[in-house]
Formats: sequence, C-alpha cells, structure tokens
Amino acid sequence: MRAATSRVVSYASRNGAKTMTGMMMNRSPMLAHQTFVCSSPSYLFQAKRTLKTLTFGTTKENVVERSDFPPSLLHKILGQDTMAVIGYGVQGRAQSLNMRDNGLKVIVGLRKDGESWNKAVEDGWVPGKTLVTIEEAAKQGTTILYLLSDAGQKSSWSTVLPHLTQGKTLYFSHGFSVVFKDQTTVIPPKDIDVILVAPKGSGTTVRSLFQEGKGINSSYAVFQDYSKNAVQRAQAMGVAIGSGYLYETTFEKEVMSDLTGERGILMGAIQGLFQAQYEVLRANGHSPSEAFNETVEEATQSLYPLIGAKGMDWMYANCSATAQRGALDWWKKFYEASKPVFEELYTSVKTGQETKRVLDANSKKDYRRGLEAELQEMAKSEMWAAGRTVRSLRPENQ
Repeated sequence: MRAATSRVVSYASRNGAKTMTGMMMNRSPMLAHQTFVCSSPSYLFQAKRTLKTLTFGTTKENVVERSDFPPSLLHKILGQDTMAVIGYGVQGRAQSLNMRDNGLKVIVGLRKDGESWNKAVEDGWVPGKTLVTIEEAAKQGTTILYLLSDAGQKSSWSTVLPHLTQGKTLYFSHGFSVVFKDQTTVIPPKDIDVILVAPKGSGTTVRSLFQEGKGINSSYAVFQDYSKNAVQRAQAMGVAIGSGYLYETTFEKEVMSDLTGERGILMGAIQGLFQAQYEVLRANGHSPSEAFNETVEEATQSLYPLIGAKGMDWMYANCSATAQRGALDWWKKFYEASKPVFEELYTSVKTGQETKRVLDANSKKDYRRGLEAELQEMAKSEMWAAGRTVRSLRPENQ
C-alpha cells in the first residue's frame, strides 16, 4: 500500500507564469495527497486530484482516473489551447467530437472536399472556421493532434512541420511515426512537447462510451517534455478525448504492444484460429451452421463475455466438467504451438519489418481498392457468410 505523499507540480501557461496553489484531498489510503503549483496569468484555483496505485499481478502501477481532472481543472489546463485535429478517421472523429463536447476549442484539418471533409461537415464542423486545410490547422493549433494514418503522417509531415513552433504540443495516439522515424522521417522539433494518448479500442468505442457517460481505458506517454509540464498535459488530454482510466507507458512500448496485439490475438491470430477450426469441422462433415456456432458464435456470444466479466477461470468454472477437462488438457498444446509464432511476430515488429510493410502497402495509390478486395474476400468466405445467417437468428432478432 502506497503511503500518502505531498508534492508540487507545475502547469505551463500559454500566456505567462504566475504561481498558484491548490491543496488536493486524500480520498482513500491508496490515493495520494498532492499539492499542485499551476502557472496562470490571472486565477487561483483549488482542485481535488487523486492518484491510484493498483497491483497488476505482482506489479504496482499508478493509474490516473477521469475524476482526477474534473471539468474545471481540465479547462484550467487546456482551456487556452486550440486543439487542431489532423485527420478524421475513426480516432480523429471520435477524439475531436469528444473534446468539442467537453467544451474545448477544436478545429479539424483535412484535405478539402475529400470523403473525410464531407463527413466532418455532416458532423457539424464549419468550413473556413472549425474545418480547414491541414496546413491551416497546423498553423492555428497550439496542440496538434496528429491522427492521420501512419502512411498519411509520413506523407503530410512536410506540411505540418513548419508550423510546429516553439511551445506547441504535438500529440499522437500511436507511437509508430516517432519510434520508427528512420522510415517515416517524423522527427519533432526539440522546442515542443510531444505526447501520446492511445485508447485501448476503436474510435467508434471511444465515442460511444463517451456518449454513454463512460470512459475507455487508455495509455499515455511523454516523448519530449520541453515545457516541463508534458506529463500533466498528457493526462488532461487523455481525459479530454474520453478516457476513463489512464496507464503510463512509453512511445516505444505502446507501438510494440499495439502492433503485436493487432497482428496477434486481437485480430490476426483470432481469424487464423477461427478459420482453421471451421475448416477442420467442415472437412469432417459438419454443416456450416454447426461449424460456425461451435467456432465463432458460442465464443463471442457466450464465453468471451464471461472472460471479460471475471477472467478465464470464471469462464471455465461456468462450463461443463467435460468442457473444463478438455480445455485444461489442450490449452498448453496451443500455447506451445503458438508462442514461437508470437515471438517471430514480436521480432518482426521490433526490427521494423512490420512498419515497412505497412508504409509500403498503405502508400500505394490503389491501396484502398486493394484493401476492399481483401476484406470482401473474407466477407464472402463460407465461414463469414454462414455467420451472417447465424447472427440473424440470435435471440434479439427473434
């Protein structure tokens, strides 16, 4: 258990520096008692800030929560900023809308009259005012949220870089471009803050949870702390874009774990395992509906929610004795078979092979057409075609 402590932290002001203090009250034995000194030209404030130290397995980690940055404190830290969101993909859209709903000044920078531009107009961004070109957004913004695709960040860097003037903040939601700078050429100037907030989920989920009054878990990191206040700004930005809890990481660890997870158990591996079991069942005479139900449907609709609620042991405990025995007998075989593949994958990520493949593929002019063809091939496969019919028969559709 971490003892209560007192410390002083300084927040940067865009307009000057005057000292302000606020005493933070301790809410529980696990929450640290902290004093903040905040730079500001004209106001004195008090705020309650907490710091949770939680045990993950056998390791203690500090966790920042949304209540650490109530609206009043959020606006004290970020209220003078112009948040310039470059890019309007799933993360750019969600984060910009959440910040706007949190009362911050937000502009969006996009290629004019493109698909994303038109989508932004539908969402209420006003051309010439809150919706501008990438170059104009980078020029106007004091915090630039660089949320283009990884390939897009590389190609647009020369447009954004001249406007990253002293004292600004450059924000990422992925460590890709900075960590693999030899491939992307993204090297931030030395006289700005460079921070990261990486939501642990799709931008669609970031937005939907925010609209439900909840917050997604995110990690945060500081790559460059020119102002000496970048940690607090990163934490505040995490709350502003819709995070409920924030875990500290580094740019390098974020990108290594993220690329491994996407290619591994979150997306790539799970599709590979689904497809392999489905094909074995079909080859042995099982119908498409039976093969899909025993491979995907029961997993996603019955078992995975149990894992999400209380862990793998809880899911096992809520299955039959026969299922428990079989799973306990076989999981180590799958572990032994798959671990070398994950080790190969991590090496490919760490050495930059994966980032090179991404940049090469995503920079092609016909990339989107090729991507759509690959996704259509998956959608039209027998397994996922069977899945569409099975999903139509779920209880909520009866």
